[in-house]
Amino acid sequence: MSNVLILAAGRRVELVEAFKEGLAARIPGARVFATDTQPLLSSACHVADQAFRSIPVVDDGYIKFLLNLCIEHGVKLVVPTLDTELSLLARNRAMFALNGIDVVISDIELVDICRDKRRTAELFDKVGIDTPTIYARDAIRFPAFAKPYDGSRSIGAAPLPSPADLTPAMLADEKLMFMEMIGADHVEYTVDAYYDRQGELRCLVPRQRLEVRSGEVSKGVTRRGPVYDYLRPRLGRLPGARGCITVQLFVHHEAGRFAGIEINPRFGGGYPLTHAAGAAYATWLIDEYFLGQAVPFSDEWESNLLMLRYDAKVLARDVEI
Repeated sequence: MSNVLILAAGRRVELVEAFKEGLAARIPGARVFATDTQPLLSSACHVADQAFRSIPVVDDGYIKFLLNLCIEHGVKLVVPTLDTELSLLARNRAMFALNGIDVVISDIELVDICRDKRRTAELFDKVGIDTPTIYARDAIRFPAFAKPYDGSRSIGAAPLPSPADLTPAMLADEKLMFMEMIGADHVEYTVDAYYDRQGELRCLVPRQRLEVRSGEVSKGVTRRGPVYDYLRPRLGRLPGARGCITVQLFVHHEAGRFAGIEINPRFGGGYPLTHAAGAAYATWLIDEYFLGQAVPFSDEWESNLLMLRYDAKVLARDVEI
């Protein structure tokens, strides 16, 4: 059976629903499964057709657990969502493929680059995308910004308005990188890019981030225009990329400056806005990996579509915790 498995589903209800919608239209009867270390407390797991308790990704037996789960339940497509599992899955992608299972993950070379923001800056430079200046530890210019080179969700990041804000502990922390402070005159964008199995760009949807909560966009709007025009020729091909890739950048519209800061080789938390705008990446993955269909380039998505998130509920009855 052509079932889909969403890993570390957590609160990604709309991602689960997008795959359920795509399967219902393409392969009726196929199911969307989900994993989480606490499935009873995961709203997305309750929305999935079936959920499974996962062992932690850091467990030595994680890959064996996941492979056996896929084989037992007819899973043919695995969709990761967690940064910390990307490298492990990329390194073991071939093992899953030998069992007829596709893990939607970019090549390990690209994943490792994306997990290290210093190397990500080098990749941006290679494709012609500007980046904030990265400072050597003995040549920091203020105001500056410090963040872990392998972090996510802005955890551990800190603004440094003046030299007085730079502590000896920060300088001694080898995980921290120091970079140019991007001013409030810049606008932040997250761009959802879809790459086919050959690493060719098939869609590009910039989302302006209007408000962020806990590292995830809570208010956003799709935007065509300068960001789209700037990125499309530069990101037309990204060797080793597969599926949804999210690119983050700051833009100074008046000055015409574009500064790339991160690439995440997975579905981002704001993908539901891209899906609602008409870029059905989940369905395209089903077309590619289950039906063997080529995905043509598409720019038929709705611009200026505003998303305003709010807290909703998922109810589960007769649950013992």
